[in-house]
Amino acid sequence: MLDIFKTHTMLLLVKELNPLHTFLRDRYFPTNEATDLFATDDVLVQYRSGSKKLAPFVAPRKGGVAVLRKGHHMERYTPPYIAPKRTMTIDDLNKRGFGEALYTKLTPAQRQATLMMQDFEDLDEMISRREEAMAAETLLTNGCVMKHITDDPSKPEEKEIRFYDGETNPAQYTPATDWNAAGATILEDIAVVCGDLAAKGLPATDLIVAPDVGSTILHDAEIQKLLDNRNINIGGVDPEKLPNGATKIARLNCNGHVVDVLQYSDTYTNDDDENVSFIPAGKAILTAPGCGRTLYGAVSQVEQEDNLFHTYTGKRIPKFVGSAGSNTRELYLTSCPLCIPNNKDAGIVINAINPSKD
Repeated sequence: MLDIFKTHTMLLLVKELNPLHTFLRDRYFPTNEATDLFATDDVLVQYRSGSKKLAPFVAPRKGGVAVLRKGHHMERYTPPYIAPKRTMTIDDLNKRGFGEALYTKLTPAQRQATLMMQDFEDLDEMISRREEAMAAETLLTNGCVMKHITDDPSKPEEKEIRFYDGETNPAQYTPATDWNAAGATILEDIAVVCGDLAAKGLPATDLIVAPDVGSTILHDAEIQKLLDNRNINIGGVDPEKLPNGATKIARLNCNGHVVDVLQYSDTYTNDDDENVSFIPAGKAILTAPGCGRTLYGAVSQVEQEDNLFHTYTGKRIPKFVGSAGSNTRELYLTSCPLCIPNNKDAGIVINAINPSKD
């Protein structure tokens, strides 16, 4: 008989879940399952700076000129440990579940399997939202601060990962004039940031904006005037709903740099139970799809069936712990993700609007 509470069986069940799609993680930090799932707690990341060197001209008799490979360095990071759990009691098995028919013939064993899948879906969505928040923070701050819950939940351990040297994030740009103020030069500002990325050999195709920044762009008098001038192909306003909660609201030609303006208004509930936007008001981020990756460290856990440690590689690792004394079963879903940029400063944050002046 198939034991659905064995880890290897639950791994198959977890793979069948319909994942919660997230815009920032999926578009900018995709995971290559062949290279980005590690069998160790730590993950190794190679960085290299962009290059735009030309191939050298040589005389035929010379044969060739040695060209140095682009310099790179290795960094070791320890991904955070995420492990939400859900407790299943005998009372849960004896009462009708959410969405279950009023008159049902489900046995407690059948209800147990149904409830387990619902719990896995809930836990998976929580982890996905955490990954989306990590992706947003990495884009916005070039790093990530993680608060690890300890034995005392009121005193979490705070750990920070930075993908830059120095005290402040260098991947920032503050316009001389706020974009919602008179005299703003939005197109010129975007072109400057595009040029900064292009100088490093990095693409700049997506401008991710908060709703207030998106509205400011669409209502900018200079942009509206240029869009109305049919003799100048400055771009267009062609709203397009993208997967995972984002909307393409415009395509702009910024001094030869064609940029899609993507408005993202999704929110989440943070550790302090506050509703927070993934992209804060006044912010814009210039980057390109695939600017980074989401890596996953291995998960080691003690299995109840043999009381031995086992190590698993994957995005989500389930675990079951049963207590005969209290008639409860606890389901854990563990993940060790880390969003990392592929290159130094692969995206630049634009402080487009100062909220205190708005």
